[in-house]
Amino acid sequence: MNAWAVQFNDPVPYQTGLDLQHRLLAARQTDEIPDTVLILQHTPTVTLGNRGRDNYLLKTPEEYKALGIEVFHAERGGDVTYHAPGQWVLYPIIHLGGSEADSHGYLWNLEEVALRTLADFGIDGFRVDGKNGAWTEQGKLAAIGFRLKRWVSFHGMSFNVSLDLSGFQTIVPCGLVGQPVASMQTVLGDACPPMDAVRDRLLANFSKVCKRDLEIFQTLETSPLASFAE
Repeated sequence: MNAWAVQFNDPVPYQTGLDLQHRLLAARQTDEIPDTVLILQHTPTVTLGNRGRDNYLLKTPEEYKALGIEVFHAERGGDVTYHAPGQWVLYPIIHLGGSEADSHGYLWNLEEVALRTLADFGIDGFRVDGKNGAWTEQGKLAAIGFRLKRWVSFHGMSFNVSLDLSGFQTIVPCGLVGQPVASMQTVLGDACPPMDAVRDRLLANFSKVCKRDLEIFQTLETSPLASFAE
């Protein structure tokens, strides 16, 4: 199955990315566009999913503002998480009809993308029963939260590469009290790969696991989706 993937070179404000997802979601539901994957980094942001509770926020609105962190209630599944440069966020806007019409199977696929990417760089990642995402001995490294509308997915997965993890200290990550958060840099130290190398493996593994042949565009403006930009 053919699909498009669009890369973003600069960190994207959360609201900008959300608005773009909504426009692409509507277009995918009407078959105006094929399955599409966005891969980007966000400016510092805390998001709360459907299960997220305000008591998982450890700072006041004023303190978050002083730290330069935006806070959003998102319509995705999952709890609370943190985004910042140095973390890849994968937003697949894909139709899950037919044999793929299974949200649990889609969750497994996203976890598999993360685990294969970790393995590509020599990191032993694993699943944890009863908890989603990808984990390492040093802590949770990839978080997953998505939503389906008319069987088209949006939101998706965040994958920690080299971001400053101090932002996670302002929340209870994924609602898991006392659970550490890790990044590839946590595990590999100075051997942590560059962001673009990780991005390329995430897309390659998504293509293989989700059975989409991705045509990759370097920017939104040079893609067929340019008209959906703000």
